[in-house]
Amino acid sequence: MNSKLRNDLFKFKEAKKVTGFDRAIFLGLTFAGLLSMFNLIEWWFRGEHISNLFLFVILSLFFLYGIIRVALIWINYLRIQKPKEVPVPEKNLSVAVFTTSAPGEPLSMFENTFKALKNLNYPHTTYLLDSTEDIAFKELAEEHDVVWLNLANLPGAKAGKINETLKRTKEEFILILDPDHIVFPNFLDQTLGFFQDEKVGFVQVSQGYYNMYRSFTAKGAAEQTYTFYGPTQMGLNGYGSAVAIGANCTFRRKALESIGGHAQGLAEDLQTSLRIHAKGWQSIYNPVIVSRGLVPEDFTSFCKQQLKWARGVFELLFDEIPSTLKNLTFWQKLSYLSIGTYYIFGPITAFFIFVPLLFFTTKISPASMDFTEFIVLGTPILLISILIYGYAQKFLCDQKTERGIHWRGMVLKYSCWPVFTYAFYLTLINKKIPYIPTAKIAVKGFMNPFVKPLILYCVLFLLMMIGLYIERRYYIPESELILTAQKTWAMIGFAMIAFVQFLGGIGAAFKSLYIKAENAWSKIIVSADKKIKIKE
Repeated sequence: MNSKLRNDLFKFKEAKKVTGFDRAIFLGLTFAGLLSMFNLIEWWFRGEHISNLFLFVILSLFFLYGIIRVALIWINYLRIQKPKEVPVPEKNLSVAVFTTSAPGEPLSMFENTFKALKNLNYPHTTYLLDSTEDIAFKELAEEHDVVWLNLANLPGAKAGKINETLKRTKEEFILILDPDHIVFPNFLDQTLGFFQDEKVGFVQVSQGYYNMYRSFTAKGAAEQTYTFYGPTQMGLNGYGSAVAIGANCTFRRKALESIGGHAQGLAEDLQTSLRIHAKGWQSIYNPVIVSRGLVPEDFTSFCKQQLKWARGVFELLFDEIPSTLKNLTFWQKLSYLSIGTYYIFGPITAFFIFVPLLFFTTKISPASMDFTEFIVLGTPILLISILIYGYAQKFLCDQKTERGIHWRGMVLKYSCWPVFTYAFYLTLINKKIPYIPTAKIAVKGFMNPFVKPLILYCVLFLLMMIGLYIERRYYIPESELILTAQKTWAMIGFAMIAFVQFLGGIGAAFKSLYIKAENAWSKIIVSADKKIKIKE
């Protein structure tokens, strides 16, 4: 990223407005896509396609899961909505900003955070919810007119500190901000006005980042969020289902109090959002970038973050969503079920990479299908998906830095299947993991427990290909080669996709050996005249 684009990061950005023409495009593409899906599903479930009934049932369930998720994404885009206008906030509202500090977090990072908060246009009180037991945090807070609260040894991690602070304060509106985020002066101007509607419980804005150019992992981690904070949340907003995220969310105190305070857990933001919606409160998503923070820069830190999120979301899926569904609207039910099942992608990927390996070693296959027919029926769905994905990028919040083929994000997603699968296993055995803040500085190192399955698969794939070549070159009759060629090449193709993706994950981990373990915020200048720049 060139210096001009980097400095452009700290300028206000917002998604484009949605027109009737845009909705017509989405509707037409979605209609065509759903027809193509019905054709593929009808073909898929023909009796002659069953090879191994047990494996075919599992394969079909996972196939339907993928189809339904894609269809829900398309349907969500049909209601993409940006607030028609941002109401001007009423004067003299009582506003608090809560930001937290935990042991191990670098003190120097808070300098810019506090400076930027001091520059907010709207009057407010900033509170540092500190559990470091380091007097330097208190001194820095007081230097920047931040109210310091000693909240060491409280249970409940971040949420526990928020709830204790709610007891000690009286402000009517609370912005919860992660300490790595540097806010723009107009942040509160973009949220507080919506609370003129007494039914609004929280207002969420987009999340932007300023360190995504520093490594492959950072770029991929940021890419995974672009569509979510653009057209996805805008669609959820249209259905009255916009969700709260762990940072950049402004809450009405009454909404938090109505659910007994901020939820505690590894996915406490989503859990809080779920409970607030279940109580009948409304949410607003304003697709604007009015702050920028950090994404993980090394693969190990990224995996740890994903493990925490996946374990928390699985817990929510099994323990809370079922009992809460009755209090949600129809679209809120769909939204939370869709979000709650996102990380099932891990076990599903594990199954799909197992199938080719099983075939190469035992010749057992879940299905007996004409691969050419599958390609013919599946290609329209793929093409329509690409068209919808491309058109939806019109509603990304920062067109200059976010548009494009987000292939790094896809590589990281596929490479995290061991992380998601492990989180699923931990949920099944009810094994808890601690809430640990994501590393703010890159951690050097290559090997971690989640890279090993990627390496193992790649080694097995190469061995299988060598064995398959020898078998088909020297031991299988030519007549049988012709009969088994299509299925064999289809399995090789599926296995090759995983192989290439996992090589990308291994490469991301390998690059962490050479990453610069330095902070990103030392290059950020927050001045008293409310300007934010990046040093050359």
